[in-house]
Amino acid sequence: MFEIFSTLGFGWSVGLVLAVLFVLAYEFINGFHDTANAVATVIYTNAMPANLAVVSSAIFNFAGVFIGGLGVAYAIVHLLPVDSLLGMDSTQGLLMVFSLLFSAIVWNLGTWYFGIPASSSHTLIGSILGVGGAFAWVHGNPILQGINVGKATQIMLSLIISPTIGFVIAGLFLLVLKWIWPKHKIHRTPTEQVAINSKKHPPFWARVGLIASAMGVSFTHGSNDGQKGIGLVMLALICMAPAYFALDMNSQSYDLQRTQDANRRIMAIYDRNQALIGDLVDFKSDVISSEDLFSHCSANTVLPSMALLDKRLTNVTSYKDMSVAERREIRRLLLCIDDTARKVAKLDLPKKERESLAKWRKDLVKTTEYAPLWVIIAVATALGCGTLVGWRRIVYTVGEKIGSSSMTYGQGIAAQATAAVSIGVASVTGMPVSTTHILSSAVAGTMVANRSGLQSQTVKQILLAWALTLPITMLLSGCVFVLANALFG
Repeated sequence: MFEIFSTLGFGWSVGLVLAVLFVLAYEFINGFHDTANAVATVIYTNAMPANLAVVSSAIFNFAGVFIGGLGVAYAIVHLLPVDSLLGMDSTQGLLMVFSLLFSAIVWNLGTWYFGIPASSSHTLIGSILGVGGAFAWVHGNPILQGINVGKATQIMLSLIISPTIGFVIAGLFLLVLKWIWPKHKIHRTPTEQVAINSKKHPPFWARVGLIASAMGVSFTHGSNDGQKGIGLVMLALICMAPAYFALDMNSQSYDLQRTQDANRRIMAIYDRNQALIGDLVDFKSDVISSEDLFSHCSANTVLPSMALLDKRLTNVTSYKDMSVAERREIRRLLLCIDDTARKVAKLDLPKKERESLAKWRKDLVKTTEYAPLWVIIAVATALGCGTLVGWRRIVYTVGEKIGSSSMTYGQGIAAQATAAVSIGVASVTGMPVSTTHILSSAVAGTMVANRSGLQSQTVKQILLAWALTLPITMLLSGCVFVLANALFG
């Protein structure tokens, strides 16, 4: 791995190291900014001592990053359209990474300082959209051309819908608990528990439920938010050192054959469904120019791209045997072919063909959508360490300032279990969601179900942060990129 630095030279090596460190700093801040939500109820209800809860949460966050996969990581990367990823040189890639991280870190620190449960996911996504739009504007293109509008819309819908679902399900969960055990000790607040029997801790089963659900939130937070950090690191590495990271250099001969086979099978699907996809794919196109290959993805020329990929992978046993230019070409071909396959999958294909296309797409991008083990370890460590500090401000807000009355044990269990399941489902499906907003809305849902009411001032602050995060981070990251590009581009 260290031969990378001798190839890049001193200046680019420093830039690459700083870019990775900035991502890890973002994940560290994310740890104490977002993960405080994961332990807020378990600390507030005295189910666990604060220090033990935070350390346990850090461990579960670390585990979540390791086991969570990479679906969310590359959902973040693909917020930038394929054409931007192809046309971006190393300098602009570096400036984009620093600009979006600067914006995300500034906003996260600001909202944490004031104890407002703002979303790191919104922050990161807004920052990426801002630099993507600024990149297009700098190159004289419409701002929306620098944003993958389809992917951005999909993610934004997820970010909007998930808190609403959390609010409703957590409220219903609490009502079920009250219906099954109407007068159980689970419905006491910590203050009431002390006043009635002088016990500081919750009843045994309530304590078990609180601890289990809190660790569930921590694990799923790691699997979702940790992947965002992995995606950022990979974006930086691919932009600045494509010779080593454009493709998975540890791929074996079998992996390349698997990619080639997937490419051929997707071509066969297209051939069988010419009548359905003829308006999107040009079946008569037989020429692909170098300009199209290196700067623009076109569904009309996808078949020549697929034929070229098949030719390049024939009789090749390792990416290490290829030149740097060939590796970059292979990555561009794979990105463009997958981009078209994603569009074809939205057409009215027979169900069996859609399922086959989804399967072969996963095999097609196996050697491009990856992450080295050291990246996963670094991000997991940064997120876990960040969890160990800075949690007090958010814990107080979640426990005392959302509802008009204190939180009961049952409310804590309902809110945390809802958040853990919601975030876990999102991670499995590859969708970035906000731990902060899901848990905060789940707590609010239990307050309404418990007829406790909500503190309007806190709710207004959370909603205001939710509404302002995207536009502010988009504007901030975009402006920073334009300024940096003027000075160093």
